[in-house]
Amino acid sequence: MTYKLDGKIALITGATSGIGLATARTFLAEGAHVYITGRNKAALKTVQDELGSSVTCIEVDSTHGPDLDRLYRQIEAEAGGLDVVFANAGGGSMLPLGQITEEHVDQIFGQNVKSLIFTVQKALPLLRKGASIILAGSSASIEGTAAFSVYSASKAAVRNLARSWVLDLKGTGTRVNVLSPGPIRTPFLLDFAGDDPAHQQAMLDYLNTRIPLGRIGEPEEIAKVALFLASTDSSFVNGTELFADGGQAQV
Repeated sequence: MTYKLDGKIALITGATSGIGLATARTFLAEGAHVYITGRNKAALKTVQDELGSSVTCIEVDSTHGPDLDRLYRQIEAEAGGLDVVFANAGGGSMLPLGQITEEHVDQIFGQNVKSLIFTVQKALPLLRKGASIILAGSSASIEGTAAFSVYSASKAAVRNLARSWVLDLKGTGTRVNVLSPGPIRTPFLLDFAGDDPAHQQAMLDYLNTRIPLGRIGEPEEIAKVALFLASTDSSFVNGTELFADGGQAQV
């Protein structure tokens, strides 16, 4: 049997839950050794125990440069290089115009833009020929959403980073693409509704009405798109934003 990532070394940041964890499972099933980062030591241990020796879990805060330096030193020492980087770590919260604070802007752009820039830049010396860089985007990058302007703007910035980086990396054989999910059943999404299951279900019911497919997505569906972008199946796909949103932002 042929595996799409047989013998490849992949890094997925922010992969202890949701899309990152689902992608780690998918990459593993396709033959990769996966480095996983996260900030929660207990969550990392849980993932390590579940996935076993084909993953290496490392406690890293992607917004902290020395943590990234330590991460890449370990990968270089153990694996010698990288074939796939999925810059997935990030986050966001909601505040409407009139209530936006400097802290809110700094936190979201720090998580979604600054940390992503340095996650990729510091990885460059380790990238092997034909490497794939996947940037975590969002359908919010092209949609207007009340109280979500700063997060949406951060994801629009990610889109332009990819457009510019493919020019910076011209001739290297390294591809850069953005993977932009719509609403996906993850802890990140459910957190917006709080801890009340009724509120969570009401939010999911509302989101379902906004998506042409009539439902939100599952993390495993996004993981399959990440696999496409990571593998040679997408060998001529470069600089694009691939939406996996059930059509929500496309109509």
